[in-house]
Amino acid sequence: MTGLDPATAPAATAVSGTTARDAPARPRATLALTSAATAAALMTYTAPMVTLPDTAASLHTPLSGQAWLLNGTPLGLAALLLVAGSLADDYGRRRIFLGGTLALGLTTALGALTTSTWQFTLARIAQGAASAAILASSLGLLVAAFPAPRSRLHATGVWGAFVSGGIAVGPLVAGALPSWRVAYGVLGALSLVVAALGTRALTESRAPRGGRPDVLGALAFGLALVALVAALTLGRDGWLRAPVELLFAAAAVLIALFAVVEHRTRTPMIDLGLLRHARFLASAAGGLFTGLAVIGMFSFLPALLQQTLRLSPMDTAWLFLLWSGLSFAVALQVKHLAGRIAPRAQLAVGFALHTVAVLTMLGAVASGSWARLLPGLIISGVGSGLLNGALPLLAVESVPRERAAMGSGAQQTFRYIGSCAGVALTIALATSAHTLAAGANIALLVSAGLAAAGAVSVLVLRER
Repeated sequence: MTGLDPATAPAATAVSGTTARDAPARPRATLALTSAATAAALMTYTAPMVTLPDTAASLHTPLSGQAWLLNGTPLGLAALLLVAGSLADDYGRRRIFLGGTLALGLTTALGALTTSTWQFTLARIAQGAASAAILASSLGLLVAAFPAPRSRLHATGVWGAFVSGGIAVGPLVAGALPSWRVAYGVLGALSLVVAALGTRALTESRAPRGGRPDVLGALAFGLALVALVAALTLGRDGWLRAPVELLFAAAAVLIALFAVVEHRTRTPMIDLGLLRHARFLASAAGGLFTGLAVIGMFSFLPALLQQTLRLSPMDTAWLFLLWSGLSFAVALQVKHLAGRIAPRAQLAVGFALHTVAVLTMLGAVASGSWARLLPGLIISGVGSGLLNGALPLLAVESVPRERAAMGSGAQQTFRYIGSCAGVALTIALATSAHTLAAGANIALLVSAGLAAAGAVSVLVLRER
C-alpha cells in the first residue's frame, strides 16, 4: 500500500507520466536502450555524409538530385516527430519506441537493396519516420524512468551525448565497410538487435488524456511539412518556379488548417498556448537554428571535401570524427554545468562557437589542404556538444512533465525542418559560384550568420 488517497491517485499518476497498468521503470536499462537506439538512428542519418558520392554514382543521381539523397531522412523526421511524440504520450512510449526501432531496422536494410534515386529516397523517408518514433519516445521514457530532477539531468545529458556519438560513429562505419549497401545492411541489423533487447527490458509509460486521436491534426501537420520540405529541396533549381510556389502555398494553407484543428480538438497534438512561453520558444528556436546552421553545413561538407580535396570516404570519416567525437565528449559533460549556466545560455555559447568555427574554415577548400580545417572542426565540435547536451534538457523542461515526448517531438521537428532547409541551402550555395571552392566560402558565411542569429534568438526570449 502506498498510502495515497484514492481521490488523488489519478492526479498523481498523471503527473508521474505513468498509469496503474504500467510496471515500474528500469532506469539503467531504459537509459542504455534509448541511447543505443538513438545512436543507431543518428548513425543511419549521417551515413550518407561520406557515402554520398558513391551512392549517387551507383544510383546515377545527378547533382541536382543529390539533395534528395540527403533530405529523405530529415523529411520523414520532420513530418512525424510531433505526431510520434503525441502518440507516445497517449498510447505508450515503449510501444512507439519498439515499433520505431523495428521499422528502422527493416527500412534501413531495404535501403541497401534499392536501385534508383526515387527508391532510395523513399527508403530514407521511411527511415526518418521510424527514427521520429525513436527520438520522440526516448525522452518520454527517460522522464518516466528518472523522475528526480538531478537524475533526469544526468539521463538527458547521456542521451544527448549519444546523439553526438551516433553522428560520430555513423560515417566511420559507413566508410570502413566495403560499400554503402553493406553499411546499410549492418545498420539495419543493429537496430533489429536493439528492438529485440527492448521487448524484455523496457516498461511502459504514458500520460493518457482521454478522447480520440488527433488524426486530422496529424494529417494536416504531416502533409504541411512534406510540402514545405519538398519546396525547400526543389527550390535550389529555382525559387520562382510554379511547382515550388504551389508547394509553399499548400504548406501555408495546411499549417493554418492545423492551427484551427488544434484549437478545436479536445486532445491536440500540441498545446498552442505553449507558443506564449519563452522557454518553449527558445527550445524551438534552438532546434531550428541547429538544423539550419550546423546540420545543414556538416551534412554536405564531407561530400564537398571528397570532390575538391580528393579525400577517400574513410579519410573523410576520420577527419570529421574530430568534430563529432569532441561533440560527444562535451555533451557528456554538460550535466556538470547545470545550476551554473542555464540551458539557453549554453545554446547561445554553442551557436557562437559554431560561428567562429566556420569563419576559420573560409578558404580551406581552395587551399587544397585538409589541415586548414582542423581549428574549425575542433571549435565547432565543442559548440555542437553544448547544443546537443542542452537541447534535450530544455525540450523536456519547456512542457508539462506528462507531455515530455511531445516536447521532444516539437523541438526535434524544428531541428529537422531546419536541417532540410539547411542542406538544400548549403548545396544551392556551394554549387552557385564558378567553382566549388568559392561556393563553399559563401555557404560557410551563411552558416556563420545563421548561427549568430540562433545565439541571439535564444537569448532575447524572456518569460513574461
